[in-house]
Amino acid sequence: MKRERLEMEFIFRASPTIIYNFMTTPACLVRWYCNEVDITGDVYSFYWSGSSETAILVDDIEDERVKFEWEDADDPNEFLEFRMYKSDITNETILEITDFCDVDEVQEVKDLWNTLIVELKKECGG
Repeated sequence: MKRERLEMEFIFRASPTIIYNFMTTPACLVRWYCNEVDITGDVYSFYWSGSSETAILVDDIEDERVKFEWEDADDPNEFLEFRMYKSDITNETILEITDFCDVDEVQEVKDLWNTLIVELKKECGG
């Protein structure tokens, strides 16, 4: 089945530094993204109720970008990326997320990300 690239953008009051910490540290990831996470070097093992995924951190620029490649992805060009930057005009932080999903799951995945971002905003103050 064809996979679709999703690009979503969310606005935060929290700084890029705070958001970056919520993307990379286990204590913060479990507050909004997963139930548990184990990090060994650049390998992140994410656990949700009844499932798990392992990703390799392939790009990490502090306070700017975090990019993961899923170990079991069918397409080696797929990834999960978080980019964060300050808007010069509004002084808000923009979080851009790039993800991939099956064509018939686009709305479901967008809804999931919207729900996750609501939790992230509650947790990071923003």
